[in-house]
Amino acid sequence: MTTTARAAVLFGTDRPWEVREIEVHDPKAGEVLVRWKAAGMCHSDEHFVTGDMVPSDDLLAMVGVESFFPIIGGHEGAGVVEAVGPGVTSVEVGDHVSASFVPSCGRCRYCLTGRANICDAGAGTLMGGMITDGTHRHFVDGQPVTLMAKLGTFAELTCVSEMSVIKVDKDLPLECVCLVSCGVATGWGSATNRADVAPGDTVVVVGVGGIGMNAVQGAKAAGAARVIAVDPVEFKREKAMEFGATHTFASMEDALGEVTELTRGQMADKVILTPSVMYGDLMAMAQTLTCKGGTMVVTAVAPMNQEESSINLFNLAMFNKEVKGTIFGSLSPRYDIPRLLELYRSGSLLLDELITRRYPLDEINTGYQAMRDGENLRGVIVYD
Repeated sequence: MTTTARAAVLFGTDRPWEVREIEVHDPKAGEVLVRWKAAGMCHSDEHFVTGDMVPSDDLLAMVGVESFFPIIGGHEGAGVVEAVGPGVTSVEVGDHVSASFVPSCGRCRYCLTGRANICDAGAGTLMGGMITDGTHRHFVDGQPVTLMAKLGTFAELTCVSEMSVIKVDKDLPLECVCLVSCGVATGWGSATNRADVAPGDTVVVVGVGGIGMNAVQGAKAAGAARVIAVDPVEFKREKAMEFGATHTFASMEDALGEVTELTRGQMADKVILTPSVMYGDLMAMAQTLTCKGGTMVVTAVAPMNQEESSINLFNLAMFNKEVKGTIFGSLSPRYDIPRLLELYRSGSLLLDELITRRYPLDEINTGYQAMRDGENLRGVIVYD
């Protein structure tokens, strides 16, 4: 059986999202049909528009893919299960679910050693076909269409793997649930888990949009004595104070003198890099801001062809500093998404306050322009 739905589709770089009618086929074994109710407008989807996260032609050829496009965007999402395929056991029809842009199989080496955020099932999530069997369930004008992170939450309805959805309590507002599926977890985990912020730490968060703002929340919750938010946009700096920042600056250069004075020259214990786009030259000042034995966490997405960074290797080794990458804040989706929602329920995690504006699907390009202009912490697409 085939169902039609509306979706925001990208047909190439430097082009607007186009709202088109798509065909969605029924779920097969291990798959779930989800009616999305809310989708967060994360910057990661913007990286397809700019081309920063589009694989090169050579890489596509290596994996036997002719073209990366068209693609249905959206990887932050929350919705209701409409149908399940054979063998699905973790959810049933009518369940409310959070998307998980990092699938977790529960069986691979990484899942079994507590690192579900780098589950082997995540390989190829930006390529075409289903995780389950490599065939397609989604078509536009009769042509197969890829789903962002195998989710495609910028569609009213998609067929996804059971590995990519997590059951949540039905009383939770789905607009908030969708945020936890990526931006909140990634930022929070970057501070609490990957950076391992400890009570009394001085923490610098560079870039306080939808991810960085949650790194601020996470650092505060972990007991940081000082949380220093860096962002060129005044609106975001002001908001950061509401989410737990103690100081704000427009640039790392502006922050340098104050961090030096506040720490009596020792500098920050943890520096978390969450700018809108991660470029290698940002590493030099981040390294300067990091104390001896301190940690830099690189969270933001860099262009795929970014192969150089301005790290002083003598300083890195002789001052015993470390640089860490992270995806999903190095959290475990199946454990940490429900846990974060419980923190929200108890009032310990701000989610409603992250939503700057809600948009219908037809206004997706308006919402992304607002993000580019620094007007939104997080825009959310809300479906009828």
